[in-house]
Amino acid sequence: MSITNRQTSNPTELFDPTPYGFAHSIKVENPAAICFISGQSGGTGRNHELSPDFRTQVRAALQNLKLQLEAQSFDLQDVVKITLLIVDHNADKLAIWSEEAGMMWDKTALPTSTLIPVQQLALSGMLFEIDAIAQKI
Repeated sequence: MSITNRQTSNPTELFDPTPYGFAHSIKVENPAAICFISGQSGGTGRNHELSPDFRTQVRAALQNLKLQLEAQSFDLQDVVKITLLIVDHNADKLAIWSEEAGMMWDKTALPTSTLIPVQQLALSGMLFEIDAIAQKI
């Protein structure tokens, strides 16, 4: 079950964040359950294999996030906040992220987002990391 009492706000006085895969703010009243997801990298499998390709890591990280959410009986549409960490961030990487996010979230249910450019992440070869907060009625 997805959040039905959430109000998304993208004031016209601010730029439109929807092409970039996020909403400016979300208000949810009377939460019943909140799930905090630790940073999920683009590593795959139990050996945490990392592709050198940024898009491949973004897709894997989103799948890892989805897996974590499902393990707690949540789904991507329940996510209200994400934080993105991108190694050597640039316009090309932002475009890749925006395309991939657009395939995962409905435009009417985009999470709020903070993107933090970083020089490196916890493990050598990690190019992307995403954490999340999900809320369910």
